[in-house]
Amino acid sequence: MAAVTAEEPLARRLELTLRPDPERTVLRPFDLATAADRGDGHDGRLNRVLAQVRAIDEAHLDLALRFTDQRLDGRHRDAPATLRRNALAAAELVPGVRDLDDRRQLLFGGYVTQEYAFEAAALFNPSVMLHPRQDKVPEGSVRLITSLRGIGEGHISSITFRALLWDGGEQLKLEEHSKIAVSPKIEEHPDGGAQITFTDSRHASESVLFPVLPSQARGLEDMRLVRLVEPDDSIRYLGSYTAVGTDGSQLQIMEGHDFDCFDLWPITGEIAGSKGGAIFPRRVDDKYLMVSRQDGESLWLAESDDLVAWTVRQQIMTARYAWEFAQIGNCGSPIELDEGWLLLTHGVGTIRNYTIGACLLDRDDPAKVLKRLPRPLLRPEEAGRDGYVSNVVYSCGGVVKDGTLLLPYGAADSYTGFAIVDVQRLLAAME
Repeated sequence: MAAVTAEEPLARRLELTLRPDPERTVLRPFDLATAADRGDGHDGRLNRVLAQVRAIDEAHLDLALRFTDQRLDGRHRDAPATLRRNALAAAELVPGVRDLDDRRQLLFGGYVTQEYAFEAAALFNPSVMLHPRQDKVPEGSVRLITSLRGIGEGHISSITFRALLWDGGEQLKLEEHSKIAVSPKIEEHPDGGAQITFTDSRHASESVLFPVLPSQARGLEDMRLVRLVEPDDSIRYLGSYTAVGTDGSQLQIMEGHDFDCFDLWPITGEIAGSKGGAIFPRRVDDKYLMVSRQDGESLWLAESDDLVAWTVRQQIMTARYAWEFAQIGNCGSPIELDEGWLLLTHGVGTIRNYTIGACLLDRDDPAKVLKRLPRPLLRPEEAGRDGYVSNVVYSCGGVVKDGTLLLPYGAADSYTGFAIVDVQRLLAAME
């Protein structure tokens, strides 16, 4: 195959775009507590609200509950159950909540609950992998699951999902998704992780991972999905993401069980505080492997025996080209090809332009870079460069079918687009 010229584009953008929808909201706990509520012996806001709810007369109780129901009806599934769950969670600070009658407990739950538009400002930095369910898929197509980073009030990031149908070419369709987002049941674990269960979720788009742990207080960012095949051929659906808390950021891992139940856990070891970790889709020499940006500006390889404790093996790639001099990182989990591991990368160049690149790693020794793309695979286009953060295209992972790469990307930290790339042409353009 002839080499690709510098002027010839490798990626072809598709028509489908996903944009933020402020009407999609989730009911999540609203922190009314003050320092007084947390134990200094004085009445705080929670205690004052509790006293007012306890004293409210029946007529005004009816009015308040009717108003609350009108605000939530049709927008949430089984909202009363969420309000009661949040009320009982607040009882850890104000035990008197447990003594309220059912209707007053429901009203109190309304004061410690907020309707949060988790993707009101942006919907970007997508990742895709094969969906666990491939039933009722048109012949020749596959169903994909995509994770997306949504930004809402306070610049807080959550992770939401969509299902796609792709024929391996230009036909990419968004499957019907719900306007409803379900509030989860949360079971925290002593190791700092949690199990998040969406009992009422009917498909993946209704399950939204918003911050539920102290380590996630300021957001969950940039999930990189991976369909991991174990040596016994069992399949695990994982995602690595950055959890941002009040004390900094840490890498965490999500395991999705049919996308209505999730186990989340923090990783430990040398790369725990790094960003951009992406897990390989199978073990290599009986080790789980991860590519991460250990030093904040170049790519490193780490390994683990259990997906919890990770050690750094070595640095594998540093900046080489002008469009990546400021920083390089990965754009998702490596994709296994006959020729090696295809790794999508990002580079930061002048005027803080984020572009997407690619390289090829050795299949048997992924620390060895066989060749790299000397020019960006995808740049911010003139018509889509402006947004929440200008001059950015960024991806958290693609998928290959029949020799074609589907590359989802976030544009200007605002919305999501998709492009396709012929893999053989991409490899031929590397050097």
